[in-house]
This record gives sequence, C-alpha cells and structure tokens, in this order.
Amino acid sequence: MQLNQVKAIITGGASGLGHAVAQHLVANGGKVALFDVNEEKGQAAAKELGDAARFFRTDVTSEDGVVANVAAAHAAMGGLNVVMNCAGILGAGRVLGKDGAMPLNTFATTVMVNLVGSFNVAKAGAALMQGNEAGEDGERGVIINTASVAAYEGQIGQAAYSASKGGVVGMTLPMARELSRFGIRVATIAPGIFWTPMVDGMSEAVQQSLSASIPFPARLGKPDEFASTVAFILGNRYINGETIRLDGAVRLQPK
Repeated sequence: MQLNQVKAIITGGASGLGHAVAQHLVANGGKVALFDVNEEKGQAAAKELGDAARFFRTDVTSEDGVVANVAAAHAAMGGLNVVMNCAGILGAGRVLGKDGAMPLNTFATTVMVNLVGSFNVAKAGAALMQGNEAGEDGERGVIINTASVAAYEGQIGQAAYSASKGGVVGMTLPMARELSRFGIRVATIAPGIFWTPMVDGMSEAVQQSLSASIPFPARLGKPDEFASTVAFILGNRYINGETIRLDGAVRLQPK
C-alpha cells in the first residue's frame, strides 16, 4: 500500500506514538482520523495536521460509539483502508499491594482498553474494509495493533498490563488468518521503552536509568522510529500475522 493512498483510523492519535504515526502518514500524502478520549488534545492535533486530518472523540471500549465513529471517519476520508490501534493505558499495580489485593476493576479496565478496545476498533474497521476494491495481491486493508515487550517479559506490577498486551499478541495470527479471505492483513508492533508523554513525566534520573538498560542503541526509542515501522508494514504486503519487537534488544528485568 502506498502511503499517499492511506486512509487511516488511528486510536490514541492525539499524542505519543499514535500522533507520530498520524504525522508521518499525513506528511506522505495520507488521510487520518484521530480517535481519542481527550477532546482538547484531539482537536489541537487535528488542527496541527491540517485538512488531511479529522478528530473523533472516541471511547474504544464502546461498541456502538466505535461503530458510529468508524462510519463517520469512513465518510469524512472518502474510504478506509488502515486501522492503527495505539490507544492504551498503563494499568500499573501489584496483585498484592500495600493496601491489599488489586481491585478487580483495575485489571478489567486495563484489559478492556488495551485488548478489548483494540479488537473493538479492528473488527469495526474490517467490517467496512472488506467492501474495498481489491488492490495488488487482492489487498483491501491493513490492521496494525500495538502490544509491548511487556507482553513477553512483564515486570512486577505489570500483571494487568502484560496480560492485556499478551492478548493483543495472541489475537494477531488468528485474526490475520481469518481476515485473509477478505484481503485484510493484520500485524502488531511490540515497542520497548519509547519517548512518550508518560516518560516525559519521569525524573531525569529515571529516564537515564531506562536508557542505560537498553543494549543498543542505549537510548529510548523515538516516536518517528515507531511511525516508520508502521509505514514499512503498510508497504510490505508479505508482513502478515506477525508481531515485530521494536526495542533495541531490551529484555525487561523483573523490576
């Protein structure tokens, strides 16, 4: 898929990795629909990106809301051929913390946003993409999800987060196999430690410690490196059913 042909929904598109993807796609001639719960940031991000961008305030866990916004985004862009799931929450907390066992709602909310939310937007997007005119190799669309290296080496305090991201990895292959008959590819990126608004809020000492933990290059990932990986997946039709680690060879320690 050529980037200037892209008409993409990007969840979590108002900031962080999602916004970096939106910037990259628009810079290369694509159109984007930003789905985010933050109205102020979403409107500002869409304004910054210009006429090629639209913002839709979206709770990815709402089935009816997502279906309505996916349809609206399809109409606004004159089509839809990419879903990029970047929306997510950290959901940090120990199973047995200082104040007792983790409230079940903490675990459930993390899974709902990170895993169920990704599935919710993916299936709504696929329902429309199946009707696209087939391109080369019969391709009609691409779904890219965001997992995490924590899906493989979750740290203490990441039981909920790791479970949610492990679920994203786990659904990649079966979803790709099922949607292959419609010409829709599915892939996942599992990023390591990236510069995001979450990291910006950490102390300099913590930031340096995180950077030092990465074998090479010994720094945090740049959002534009994530965006260029998305572009590579979109352009290479033989990438399907795969999760790509993007992490500088980091392997998370227990804590």
